[in-house]
Amino acid sequence: MEPRSPRAAVPPLWIRFGFGLLAAVLLDGTRADSGFGPLDGAPPSRIAIVGAGIGGTATAHFLRQHFGPEVRIDVFERRAVGGQLATVTVNHQDYESGGSIIHSLNLHMQDFVKQLGLKYRKSVAAKTAVFNGKEFILEETDWYLLDLFRLWWRYGISFIRLQMWVEEIMEKFMRIYKYQAHGYAFSSVEELLQSLGGSGFLNMTRRSLSESLLELGVSQRFIDEVIVPIMRVNYGQNISIPAFVGAVSLAGAQSNLWAVEGGNKLVCSGLLKLAKANLIRAQVNTISLQTTGESQQYELSYSTQTENVSETYDIVVIATPLQQSVDAGISFRGFEPRLPEMPGFYHQTVASIVHGYLNCSYFGFSDPKLFPFTSVLTTDAPELFFNSVASACPVNITAGFRRKQPQEAGVYKVFSPKPLEKNQLKTLFKSYYSVQETDWQAYPHYSSTQDLPAVVLHHSLYYLNGIEWAGSAMEMSSVAAKNIALLAYHRWTRQLEMIDQKDLMIKIKTEL
Repeated sequence: MEPRSPRAAVPPLWIRFGFGLLAAVLLDGTRADSGFGPLDGAPPSRIAIVGAGIGGTATAHFLRQHFGPEVRIDVFERRAVGGQLATVTVNHQDYESGGSIIHSLNLHMQDFVKQLGLKYRKSVAAKTAVFNGKEFILEETDWYLLDLFRLWWRYGISFIRLQMWVEEIMEKFMRIYKYQAHGYAFSSVEELLQSLGGSGFLNMTRRSLSESLLELGVSQRFIDEVIVPIMRVNYGQNISIPAFVGAVSLAGAQSNLWAVEGGNKLVCSGLLKLAKANLIRAQVNTISLQTTGESQQYELSYSTQTENVSETYDIVVIATPLQQSVDAGISFRGFEPRLPEMPGFYHQTVASIVHGYLNCSYFGFSDPKLFPFTSVLTTDAPELFFNSVASACPVNITAGFRRKQPQEAGVYKVFSPKPLEKNQLKTLFKSYYSVQETDWQAYPHYSSTQDLPAVVLHHSLYYLNGIEWAGSAMEMSSVAAKNIALLAYHRWTRQLEMIDQKDLMIKIKTEL
């Protein structure tokens, strides 16, 4: 359980209650007691979470920490536990087909691994190059200093400016762990970003990455040849994406990355067990608002393989995208006014796990024994039909493991905007034994004009995936999970002084 430091003395009941009434109106704009538990302090009896990806399972874990052992937590999932953390099997070995890497500063994910007794996957040496459709324009070597010299020779100090910019953003973002350890929560993504980076973070969600980097003094050549390939492999999009999600992507391109031995999806199944949550394999069809006097609950109607069921919950967390492009299959009833539809759509990215022989001659190497790269990123060239191709390592790496050489049949992971056609596969591979495609609606289609979705949809109805529209990553979902758990707990227990507080760094220093 995360530590929580003592707060200032609790004010008299009449002051707390009066403040609670005012804050409730400000948060919900509806009835004064909306979203709060009964005045007698009774805990919720049942909580529902829709979605068992990293966000949903982390939410179950954090809700258990805050609400204690008595509350029943049901997690609904119509597909496999893990969501976008998934694997496919090739020759009796499993390979990541979804979220593959985790940054070393992702403290929630690190804590999950520690609590669950999981292990870090062994790292395997790799070299990356950037391909423009005709030739390699940037190549990684075995010598770090030589790589730095090449970057400086080709791009000047652009890479230094970029590194300083990303580090400054990450340093500010790391404040969230301190805020959450002290129990503070935020009622919207905007409030959360504002608390971390002020108006600067909010502005980064409203202006393009290219605009921000050019203003920073990063050269157009560096943007085209380095930044664009990173955006393509991480989000399948270009430099028109907002600057904040661009910074998240660039942080994920650094060298201090890791993964979970056995597959990242083990975190999700482990968190469900740790939370003692009930996994219900079903499609949630409707969420209906039920009002009885002053109390409000939610009736969830869902379908299993054998029956249709309806059950009532005090708190509901939706941890799956609600955009029409994803087709969550959930309708809302009894809400007046009706809940607004979620704007925007999710971006299609296809992950193809190919077992075969890489066509090194396509990249200019007639002899595959001379091909030195394990990962190839691409620029935004019109003739390129893929975003990246990389030699894939299994999720279980033994002590004697070695990567297959290019002249050997190996397993490769190809990201592309659409399923690969046969002629495209024949272009990338001399021959292949198998192809397994996973067509992901993996992350939002980002735009600097897109508003950030709400976190509080109704009184005790919360939406986790809104944070993806600021930045999509495992840790972003984990941060959102902790925030929603805190938000639900404080709203239920009427501790409004713990929500949307200003100047938190000063406040925390005062508490200490």
